[in-house]
Parts: sequence; structure tokens; C-alpha cells
Amino acid sequence: MRGAIRLNGLKFPVGISNFTKIRERGYCYVDKTSMITEILKSCISKTILITRPRRFGKTLGMSMLADFFDVRRDSSKHFAGLAIAKHTQICNQWMNQYPTIFVSLKDVDGISFQDACAQLSLQFADLYKEYAFLLDANNIDNDDRNIFQKIKAREASLPDLSRALSTLMKMLNTYYGKPVILLLDEYDVPIAKASSHGYYTEMMNILKPLLSTSLKDNPNLCFALITGCLRIAKESVFTGTNNFVSDSIVRSNLKESFGFTQNEVDKLLAEANAEAYAETIRTWYDGYHFDAADVYCPWDVISYLYDLQRNPQAKPVSYWRNTSDNSIIRSFIDYASGNITEKLETLLAGGFIVQKVDDSLTYDYLHSSEENLWSVLYLTGYLTKVRDDALSAAIPDSYSALMIPNEEIKEIYETTVMKWFADNAQASNRKALFAAVWSGDSETLTKEMTKLLRMTISYHDYREDFYHAFLAGIFTGAGYVVESNREHGEGRSDVVVKDIRNGRIAVFEAKYAKTLNKLQDACDLAIDQINKRSYAEDFQDDYDDILCYGIAFFKKRCLVNIK
Repeated sequence: MRGAIRLNGLKFPVGISNFTKIRERGYCYVDKTSMITEILKSCISKTILITRPRRFGKTLGMSMLADFFDVRRDSSKHFAGLAIAKHTQICNQWMNQYPTIFVSLKDVDGISFQDACAQLSLQFADLYKEYAFLLDANNIDNDDRNIFQKIKAREASLPDLSRALSTLMKMLNTYYGKPVILLLDEYDVPIAKASSHGYYTEMMNILKPLLSTSLKDNPNLCFALITGCLRIAKESVFTGTNNFVSDSIVRSNLKESFGFTQNEVDKLLAEANAEAYAETIRTWYDGYHFDAADVYCPWDVISYLYDLQRNPQAKPVSYWRNTSDNSIIRSFIDYASGNITEKLETLLAGGFIVQKVDDSLTYDYLHSSEENLWSVLYLTGYLTKVRDDALSAAIPDSYSALMIPNEEIKEIYETTVMKWFADNAQASNRKALFAAVWSGDSETLTKEMTKLLRMTISYHDYREDFYHAFLAGIFTGAGYVVESNREHGEGRSDVVVKDIRNGRIAVFEAKYAKTLNKLQDACDLAIDQINKRSYAEDFQDDYDDILCYGIAFFKKRCLVNIK
């Protein structure tokens, strides 16, 4: 992490999900320790699966729980002044009283099963090194000791690796005389990666016994908390698990434990003396509905405040934009583009769609139906539910009204949609369109552009900037130099296409007509602007042919005139 910059005495922990480090180094921490009391109320359930979208604080929450429960630590100072400290009886009974295993599977990745298996082996080897003291204990079974040494040295067989957690739990229970608390973070990352790269069955053959031996009828287990992005169908990976409870964005007892509530954001902004940014932060990073709770994405809020420390004029950006998770949107469009165009346009215009939502899926069947894909977009945070009180009519059971939560996610959709269109446009046969451009055939150009326009997923309520991007996308990747909104003559032309090799150039000015019968008027206005602002004059010395086009759009119709 880059050096922290203070704002009103605060340090924002960008990229830090280690609770101990945050508390010991004085980073800002939004108190989520009330989660401990909620979890202990549910301890009648041996296994709690917590599913939330990524970047909502699952790993930090698990790190906090590990610091609280782990018998190897003395962490009372880390919880001083926090909500859990008020519960003296719970602290006395549970704080640093139980052997605790905290392990994450987020790095178990690979393009092949062998690569992923090597990463899993490395993850457990590092985990076992933390407990090397068990090798010297007199009451440890010799066979278990031998398996421990192999796992630690990354020499274990697949069957031993698939029982790495249950073996360690057995040894810890023997050593401490207490059952173990298991905290397993990002359990579904290896499954998602395996599904993407074609070794789903092989990975499941390891993860099923890994989880079943740890969770099913295990006398060495006190209780287990497991986090992930999706709830994989119980029969797929949690077969036979006893006392299993799922806590998701659909139904939750921990609804305010992940994500920032409005009160928490208000307090944070007050402490940072940043109340002036409240509306911007709300518009960009709020809007998620987890069960009955309304929450902000914590990673975004902290990241934006950190950027404001360096530059008080910093504009909000999409911190999700460059993450690999966004590929789910593109795969969704590729899978069902013909069927979902109108739905995506409704969402991008700020509306909602009504879809059946299933919060129990299997990764190998995610792309088996459009219904599954809408569910995934909802469960991974790219859509959220519309509040019931915002609807004019009731939604049928098992269906939900879904919308884009905020400006950040809307921008991701827009970027993905335009990239999809650019790729489709480049793959289509544009020879007739290009020939029409350079021959001045505005009638053919109208027909060819209309064909492409009907292929698009439009947004921004058909504002002119959508059509500017549409125009630029047509010519991108075709061997031309494409400039958009550059200074020429006495103003800015919308799109300029240069055919340098042949010494010719096409200048486009786009207008949006408010009704279909106003297309010609808008086209005339575009031509008039080209004339009045002398867009073509800059190119007269360098190009032999300069073609100027006025183009008018109305929804998915267009009209092109040549000057």
C-alpha cells in the first residue's frame, strides 16, 4: 500500500483487510464487532455460510473474528472501545478461548487443475507452518504427525490434501482439549476458476471431501463460518452438512455486518470533515439492498476518501472497473444479447426489470439459462432489488424487481456495452458502409448505419454522447485514424475519420431528433453547424477529399445528409 495520507487525523486502510494491522497501526475502522454477538446467537447452527458480493468486507470481517476467538492471541486491546467490549460475559467466555483456523482460498487459481492444485497445496503448507508447534506435542498421533509434515512440505497426496482441514482440526482439539472454530474465506473462488478453465469436476473432487470431513459430524468442530460470493447448491458441495444456515443478501441475520450503513457513512464523513462529498458518495457508491438493510460498498467509500486526501478535487471513479469480476457482464451479454437488449436498455435508463432470482446455484450451470445469469448479476452486486415501497404493484413470489444500484455500476455496464458493440461492429461486414462514406452516398450510408444501430444496446436515454461513441466505434479498428470531439475550425466536430493513405477525410456532426418526423430538421441543423463553424477548413492543406456529413438520430433510426 502507498503511504497513508492523513485527513483530519484519519488514515484510510486502502487495500488492508487485516484487522490486527488496522487496529495496531491506527487506521480508520468502522465498528462491525456487533457481528460477534449475532454469530454466537446462531451457534446452534454448526455451519453458517455468508454470501456477499466481493469488496463488501468479508475478509476483514473474518480477520476480525479470528483475532477475537483465536486462543493463541491476546487481543483485548484491539477490541477496546468497540461495540463487543460492552458484552463482558461474551468476551470472558469467548475472547481468545478457542483454537481457531482462519484460511482463505481466494488465491487458489490456475488455468489447469495441476496449477490450481499446486496453489491449494501451497495455501495449506503456509497454514500448517503456523501450527508447527503441534509436531512437538506428546499427545499427537504419529500418523497425523506424518501427514502434517507432508502437507507442510507440500508433499501430500490428493486424499491427504482433501482432508487438510479436518486433520488440522483433530490435532488442535487434541492439543488444546477444545473443539475448533473454522473460518474459511472465499470458499467458492476455486470453484469459479475451475468452471471457467474446464476442470470443475476435478476441483469438486477435492473440495467436497475438504468441506464434508470438516463440517459433517465432526467432533472436533465448535462451529464454522464460511464466506463466498455465491451460495453453491448444498447438494453440490455441502452434501450432508449438519445444521447448515445460509446468510445471503436475500435473507440475512447479519444484514448490516457487511457494507456501510447510512449512519456509518455519515459518522465517517463527519470525522473526516468530508460532509460536502456526501451526495456524491451516495450517488456513486450507495444503493445496495441486503435483505432489509440499505448499504454502501465499503471498499469504494474508503477508496474515494483516500483519493480525496491526495486531491480534494478528485472525481468519483469506478473502483470496480478494472477487476476481473466484471467479465461476468460481458459473458452475460455474449450469451443472451438477442434476448436481453431491451432489458439492459431499461436498466441503463434507470428503470427496473422483474426477474426470477435463485440464490442457490451451481457454477457449472450458471450459463445454462438467462434466468441464472440475472440471478448471478444480482448476487454479485451488479444489480440490486427495488424496495417494495417503491413499487406500484406486488411482485410474484420468487421474483424480484432488479435495478442498477448506483453510478459506479452503471458506468461499468456502459463501458462493457460499448466494448461489446465495438467488437461486434468490427466483426461485421462494413465494406458497404465504408464505400458509401468515401463515395458520398448518403442514402446507402443511412441504411448501413441503421443496420448497425439496431444491433446496439443503447443507453443514456439516447443522449448525443451515446451516438458520438456509436459513430467512433463504427470506424475503430478498420485502419482509419478516428478522432472524437477534437478542436477544428471554430468549434468541435463530433467525429473525424482520416484515411491517411488515400488522402481523404470524413467529418461527422451528429444531432438527436426529439421525434421521428424531426430527423430531417436535425440533419439540416448538423449541416448548418458544419458550415458556420468551418469544420473542414483545418484539413484543406493536407487532404484531397474532405467529405462532411450531418447525421441525425432518433432512437434506433438515423438519417445521413452530405454537405
